[in-house]
Amino acid sequence: MARHLPSLRVLRAFEAVARHLSFTRAAIELNLTQTAISHRIKELEGLLSVQLFIRKENRIALTNCGRSYLEAIRPALSQIAVATDSVSLALENQLKVVCLSAFAMKCLMPALPEFQARHPEIELRIAPAIASLRASLDDFDVAIWYGPDDWPSLDAQRLSKEAIFPVCAPSLLANGPPLETPEDLKYYPVIRTMSPFIVDEWPAWLQCTGVQLEEFEREVYCEGVLFSMDATLAGLGIGLGRTSLVQADLAAGRLIEPFRTRLPSDSSYYVVSRPEKTALPKVRTFRAWLLDYFPVSDARQGAAS
Repeated sequence: MARHLPSLRVLRAFEAVARHLSFTRAAIELNLTQTAISHRIKELEGLLSVQLFIRKENRIALTNCGRSYLEAIRPALSQIAVATDSVSLALENQLKVVCLSAFAMKCLMPALPEFQARHPEIELRIAPAIASLRASLDDFDVAIWYGPDDWPSLDAQRLSKEAIFPVCAPSLLANGPPLETPEDLKYYPVIRTMSPFIVDEWPAWLQCTGVQLEEFEREVYCEGVLFSMDATLAGLGIGLGRTSLVQADLAAGRLIEPFRTRLPSDSSYYVVSRPEKTALPKVRTFRAWLLDYFPVSDARQGAAS
């Protein structure tokens, strides 16, 4: 065992700077001065006898040693945080929710005022999720994920049945040619979603219509579903919507559905938590509210297939 272990305050400063790549943001998060953060990083670098950050003008980057050290200590810091939360009565009613960004912005955030009105005793902590961290829920009480019904070792309940179908802003069609059949998509730009963890579902929708299109003539690529939906709302092109994400915009007239073919998806939004977390009263309360607020409905509703 190493003779000299760095203090937790030093490790927290390092992790915060490494996550933000900013001394200023780390100082704000930890309620310290930037000078104090700098001193703690220097203390850690002195203890390790390595340089953790490269400083260039007004920006910083992790060195190879810094990146390796961060990957090594981050799980330990997470375990300490989880252990502390589990025994701290002060955090009994603090609920940590991780949610995919598109669902959070389109569905969860507009609904949360009702939850807070019903349960003001529960303090919410909301964090964005990315698909690559789907299996890592140690830092959170509840997560909302999108995928097939395949959640080994987790308590999962479906929040929605999803269908996939094209949507667009009314302004896009105002001065353009008719958009009456899927073949007419060639006259318009199409929004496509690219991500290492998301499958572009345009080919599947086209196949269910019987249209043979290898590619569109004009395409706008967006990284992530949220960017794709924002681009569609802005009138950049015709996007592929999911039922939960577009139903409010359809009802308000911000989006329209040019065709009447909806493809039922094999995936849905689920609320998931680990069994030991599910037993907590705050988690049971939140999950029950979610299932009541987002009742599972028929994905085909409102359109013929």
